[in-house]
Amino acid sequence: MNTPAVETTAAAFPTLQHVVEAARRNLPPGPWNYLVGGTETETTVRRNRQAIDSVAFRPRVLVDVSHVDCSADFLGSRVRLPVLLAPIGGLESIAEGGAAAAARGSAAFGVPQMLSSVCQPGLEETAKAAENLRVFQLYVRGDDAWVDDHVKRAKDNGYKAFCLTVDVAMYSRRERDLIGGFVKPWRATAPAGSNFQSGLSWKQVTRFRDKHPDVPLIIKGVATAEDAGLCVKNGVKVVYVSNHGGRQLDHGLGSIAVLPEVVAAVAGRAEVWVDGGFMRGTDVVKAIALGAKTVGLGRLPCLGLGAAGVPGLVRTLELLEDEVKICLGLLGVTALSQLTPRHITRAEPANAPGVFSAFPHLTP
Repeated sequence: MNTPAVETTAAAFPTLQHVVEAARRNLPPGPWNYLVGGTETETTVRRNRQAIDSVAFRPRVLVDVSHVDCSADFLGSRVRLPVLLAPIGGLESIAEGGAAAAARGSAAFGVPQMLSSVCQPGLEETAKAAENLRVFQLYVRGDDAWVDDHVKRAKDNGYKAFCLTVDVAMYSRRERDLIGGFVKPWRATAPAGSNFQSGLSWKQVTRFRDKHPDVPLIIKGVATAEDAGLCVKNGVKVVYVSNHGGRQLDHGLGSIAVLPEVVAAVAGRAEVWVDGGFMRGTDVVKAIALGAKTVGLGRLPCLGLGAAGVPGLVRTLELLEDEVKICLGLLGVTALSQLTPRHITRAEPANAPGVFSAFPHLTP
């Protein structure tokens, strides 16, 4: 992979659009198409953006916003922004060092990382790469003892919580990858015939709660109020609204579109996180106003890493922070905790939805 040394200053990357353009230049076709694509018709990918763009702001004025605080709470720790580096399988195909590079960027800027179990260099080596705030996400590829082993290893290596991703009972047909012949590194070595993930049920969630009461459990892939309610009933600490970035079920709703019903169903009994198409600071602010505690970022950190490695990721987060701060100030609030649903309203999208519709000035 060609990732040239780039001086990641404000002059080199004055906007997030410049980051996207650099990543597109640097990444080979296979990893690039994997990064931007989704499943089958990619309708869910577009709906993620369409749903975000269907939210408009209701700003308040004549408020002293000379000091704006963008920081947030994450599992009891203070972080610089209410965002999480979402788990990305095969990140090593995007950035040299894979998850270790993401960990270093996470630590340098001051936001948490969620490590995917199908991302190299693995649980232990990623933990050694940086002193960051981290949680672990598992795709179930074995029996209960296999899961328990991963829980122990995660605890031993300083991961603060444990996540089960539950929207992968079937592996989707990601046609960009199939057409281009791109195979993610972990898929090339995945055991054939494993049905542990497709057999996952609430029974395993209850078992996890009883076996590991001291480990905060995150369920990622929730898309309905019904399942959010079952999460709370089964002792889940974080209900993570996600459609896998449009990579699993095609023709799903955008994540932010289902966020309000999940927040209502949870009713403060657990935290609610969300990911799916979030690319700009305004996107993050919209999610927080709708009740999300943390916003997962998937493609955006990958673009930063693809643009210029760890410094590129840090610069991407700096730009995002600037956008969040400007948005909060123009809304007339000085902290994320002041946001409410009264700061937003429904509106017709102004742009055609797409994975990069948040960057209308990209060159063709």
